Amino acid sequence: MNKEQIKQRMKAILALDSHPGHIATGFAVGVFISFTPFFGLHTPLAIAAAFLFRLNKLTTITGAWVNTPLTVGPVLIASFKLGRWLRGLPPKPFLFKNLEWQELKVYSKSLLLGSSVIGIVSAIIAYFLCYWLVIRFRRKDPGLAELTRESIIAGEDLELEPKQVKHDP
Repeated sequence: MNKEQIKQRMKAILALDSHPGHIATGFAVGVFISFTPFFGLHTPLAIAAAFLFRLNKLTTITGAWVNTPLTVGPVLIASFKLGRWLRGLPPKPFLFKNLEWQELKVYSKSLLLGSSVIGIVSAIIAYFLCYWLVIRFRRKDPGLAELTRESIIAGEDLELEPKQVKHDP
């Protein structure tokens, strides 16, 4: 994605016809997923989470793309080191040639623990940042500002009402 595509996607997210908390939740779940070491599965995991938790697919998938190829290496190293530290283990070099699970499997316990902690912290920050950005962006447009005001006052019920089924006698 280039800079203009990212800008357009962010505008589309900020202008969604949904409660700011619902938008931010989808983005935060995606951000958590982006920090997992399941490379190649981030988008399918984001789609599955969006369906499972009834989140907006656009925001969840976008959040899953936060950890880019430029940041994967440093995030993996930080996850591994944090995971080892949390497990009370001494420091150990983290050497990998590629991102295939077969190569990362020997580091899995520390990687999963560290990436979970980093993912949760990042998701919490992403939630509040996204919520704030939605509110701020919508203030600039009177129609969107009214939508936001109404959705915050009324709240948003994420459960759909069951359809009424007519029964013939």
